[in-house]
Amino acid sequence: MAAFKTLDDIGNISGKRVLVRVDLNVPVADGKVTDATRIERIAPTIAELSGKGAKVILLAHFGRPKDGPSAEFSLEPIARATAEVLGRPVGFASDCVGDTAGSAIAAMNKGDVLLLENTRFYKAEEKNDPAFTERLAANGDIFVNDAFSAAHRAHSSTEGLAHLLPAFAGRTMQAELEALEKGLGKPVRPVVAIVGGAKVSTKIDLLMNLVKKVDALVIGGGMANTFLAARGTDVGKSLCEHDLASTAKQIMIEAAEAGCAIILPVDGVVAREFKAGAACETVAISDVPADGMILDVGAKTVTTIGEWIDRAATLVWNGPLGAFEIAPFDHATVAAAKHAAARTKAGKLISVAGGGDTVAALNHAGVADDFTYVSTAGGAFLEWMEGKPLPGVDVLKR
Repeated sequence: MAAFKTLDDIGNISGKRVLVRVDLNVPVADGKVTDATRIERIAPTIAELSGKGAKVILLAHFGRPKDGPSAEFSLEPIARATAEVLGRPVGFASDCVGDTAGSAIAAMNKGDVLLLENTRFYKAEEKNDPAFTERLAANGDIFVNDAFSAAHRAHSSTEGLAHLLPAFAGRTMQAELEALEKGLGKPVRPVVAIVGGAKVSTKIDLLMNLVKKVDALVIGGGMANTFLAARGTDVGKSLCEHDLASTAKQIMIEAAEAGCAIILPVDGVVAREFKAGAACETVAISDVPADGMILDVGAKTVTTIGEWIDRAATLVWNGPLGAFEIAPFDHATVAAAKHAAARTKAGKLISVAGGGDTVAALNHAGVADDFTYVSTAGGAFLEWMEGKPLPGVDVLKR
């Protein structure tokens, strides 16, 4: 049995008003949604609730409005895009509380879908204000949270409602939680984590948590330079946070005490300028020229990473191994991603990945669909990897 309540526990919902918190914070240009991935992910929950005769009322935020309602942050264009993805009409109400929302909900028939206006048009939403939460709750009989990406926020529509209405995880939330449980909660061992990206400073909590939970930690990207420099390696003009040398050393000490192997680059692809097609060479990590920048890990390091992936039963990945946005500095990330994907498809690896750059990197490698699970949740995924509580999840536990 799941540790949290799901739609399997929801019972008869025919004719019931079901408030569903979803993630519709999608990219929009010229009034049109340019990437409908997040809408596609919530479609199964909406279809299931609608199919059971519920009145499905969608709650969401969009952007960061500062001064109340504005056309720029209205969800109305996204209602149209949601209708296209669902292949059915989706109504829209120009407020999320009060008479406007109440009238639109009163006019709903069984199975109808309605999107309410941006919850963040009210400052009380982000304050988890009890009075505002009660106004939201007045519009529903049941609460379903299908927005894992907002689960690290204790807002009225993500956490507060679960205290006032019977609360359940939607199918997207459920899939995310089950995947994350396989990744770090109760993983099959050995567990290998790959962590890349530019800076150690943004991932100190993440690294400190991982060394206590995984068997091996592969560090790539710009942050690897900080660890190399802390060990006394000259990294030339590479991106490096020299002021965090003591932090890097402490992470390596804690890894050693926990029995977690730290895998750092043994060679790197070095260039004098950061641009597409720049002249570059692969050198041993001890031979980085004074005027050179490490922009990717080298072939020997890629082989080592592949060997660690082969040993792993579970892989957790956050962050690219190099400057993957620009060729040829995408080679290591693509090679490691394809190797992990092949092991996953062969049934030999559980692979869980997340974070904005990570998703972009796996899409660039063409293997995002071949991983066990790829989270689009961003901040919530990172906070989960850091071992921090997620208010929107904790409130759904049995």
